[in-house]
Amino acid sequence: MLSANARREEIYHLAVTTGLASVEELSARFEVTASTIRRDLALLNGQGRLARTYGGAMALGAHPEASLRQRTGEAFEQKHAIARWAASVIRPGENILLDAGSTVGALAHELRGFEKLSVTTPGINTMQELADSEGIEVDCLGGRLRSLSQSFVGPLAEAALERMSFDRVFLGADAVTAEDGICEADHAQTRLKELMARRGNNVYVLADSSKLGMRPFHAWARLALPWTLVTNDGADPEKVQKFRDAGVQVEVAEVSTKASFAMRDRVPGLVAK
Repeated sequence: MLSANARREEIYHLAVTTGLASVEELSARFEVTASTIRRDLALLNGQGRLARTYGGAMALGAHPEASLRQRTGEAFEQKHAIARWAASVIRPGENILLDAGSTVGALAHELRGFEKLSVTTPGINTMQELADSEGIEVDCLGGRLRSLSQSFVGPLAEAALERMSFDRVFLGADAVTAEDGICEADHAQTRLKELMARRGNNVYVLADSSKLGMRPFHAWARLALPWTLVTNDGADPEKVQKFRDAGVQVEVAEVSTKASFAMRDRVPGLVAK
């Protein structure tokens, strides 16, 4: 029988080569209990090597960057709980910057109907959400379009930011750690996020609990303190504490099933699981 370390390495190898590892299949393969496999997966997840899924785990780095459309349906309730919290701190008359991404896009949806608000964004989904909101003035950061993220990046967007400042900046993230900040698939994205953060009086990173402490890619945006992490109430307390120990303010949004299902009913193509 393999040692625990050898078994975990083999689990990781299987996840990389097959894309998905099932608890039941792994339990039978290695002749150990399902609870032992779950502990292995939790450890690999904590190391940032695997992402936990329902019934198993998926290897991080084994799959390409997901598109915005794919990400919009993931962690739906959590993202909208985070968006509702973020919307609650915004005041009339403020000038805010909304990053690209699905969670920030959910925040844009929450802002529909706000009055006397100025929004700047590189994200096409935010532009679409707010295009017919009469009380909101929308400025768009131009640049090179990244089709996967449906957002603008590059020198033109960076140059525009140098002439702006904001009351609040809301950033999205593929992942976020207390040590290194925001993790993304593309260096142009991380460069733009760093510049965004520098232009805001108050900076928030909106990241659901599955993104905390993970390292799926190799491009990073380091953020100067102070900044605020906004996550959901399913977050691992130990991971949350790492951010607080690093001097990051953490806000935890409560997931309301009733509210999220009501929101889900207004979004075509999303089906309750």
